[in-house]
Amino acid sequence: MDTIHEPERDIPVVHEADVVVIGGGCTGVFAAVRAARLGMRVAIVEKQNCFGGVATAGIVNVWHSLYDTTGTQQIIGGLTVEALDRLRKRDAVRESPDRLAAFWLNTEELKIDLDELITESQIQPFLHTFYAAPILSDGRLDAVVIENKNGRQAIRARQFVDATGDGDVARSIGVPLRAAGPLQPPTTCAKILGMNSLDGFDWQAALRQHGPEFGLGQDWGWGGAIPGLPDVQMRADTHVFDTDVADAGQLTHAEIDGRRRVRAIMDLIRTYGPPESHIALADLAATLGGRESQRMVARRQLTDDDLLAGRCYTDGIANGTYPVDIHHSDEPGITFRHLDGREFVIRQSGLAPEAGRWRDPLPGGDPTFYQIPFGCLVQETVPNLALSGRMLDADKIAFSAVRVMVNMNQTGEAAGVACALAVDGGGDVCDVEPERLRNTLAAGGSIVL
Repeated sequence: MDTIHEPERDIPVVHEADVVVIGGGCTGVFAAVRAARLGMRVAIVEKQNCFGGVATAGIVNVWHSLYDTTGTQQIIGGLTVEALDRLRKRDAVRESPDRLAAFWLNTEELKIDLDELITESQIQPFLHTFYAAPILSDGRLDAVVIENKNGRQAIRARQFVDATGDGDVARSIGVPLRAAGPLQPPTTCAKILGMNSLDGFDWQAALRQHGPEFGLGQDWGWGGAIPGLPDVQMRADTHVFDTDVADAGQLTHAEIDGRRRVRAIMDLIRTYGPPESHIALADLAATLGGRESQRMVARRQLTDDDLLAGRCYTDGIANGTYPVDIHHSDEPGITFRHLDGREFVIRQSGLAPEAGRWRDPLPGGDPTFYQIPFGCLVQETVPNLALSGRMLDADKIAFSAVRVMVNMNQTGEAAGVACALAVDGGGDVCDVEPERLRNTLAAGGSIVL
């Protein structure tokens, strides 16, 4: 391979902080806010023009239930609840008893709420800014190099959070990776105006019948309403198969092909739908909705046996009930696996699920929630780097449950609090005492069980 030599140069340190968060999705924002509320000087780096990640730039506007499977015990609190409260002030959230889609959000409003959380907490934001490289000293992360319109710069800190989703920081440092196996395919989401005008027309049946005419194979997807926009739906109806979103070339191809698929569905509806209907493309996601890429080797791996048995941990930092949700990598469809032993497989959009069981009911009763331990977020390769979000250490099945936003939000809060405690105690994030971490999380509004 041909190479070009880049001359050595001095890089200005543009900012110094106690904690730097790389990645400004909700996971990263919540990490930054929790650290700042404990008195830390915090900076956050985000490549998009807004915070919120998949929720905002990806326009995925669903958050799942905050309660256990009985619906009687609240298991998620903290900044997820605070964000929902802020959205309610502007009628920007619609609540549903459905545990799989408990909250439908207007994520344009969420962008502004996240801005306010950042500014109110006096966090130094860096938008339109890419993480470029690590600066290591004696086995610890000393600074991160960033690139933006002001050129190549560095931010120095004592503790760091990788909230990039794909583990960009951890990978560049050499934190070992788990073999992920066949990856769950990503989706390009869109906001489409006029779907309500299709009442009486089974467009999903038309998609199954006529999809090949528009370059679409069999697939499964979903969608829903947007608060305040009664005639606009968020749609996530196709997958871009055989894509690793952590690979730049594959990501580029998938972004283009994902947009093509959205247009193809709309062209199909225009061709075969009722003449009086009218649909229009209102918005396309600014970033592909990646479900799975890299997962790091941490102190502990969360396994499917642990998760589906509802195992609790002395270092538990997050609780969840969202079921195992595996988007098939080798064929259309999705498999849901629930804590009570039920299993549902949906092969194509608009078709009834195939119902079965992956486990008989347990004699003593089925678990009503699961936990994520702090050990899944810390590693010893670089002791002052915390992992948060979907690069945490979990096996395939467990990951397919915990990867959703209401769960990942909590890992961000735990990482931010742990970094603050590490700075306060003069150690590293991997050495933070679990009991102190859990107590501090609870004091800040998190539900710790």
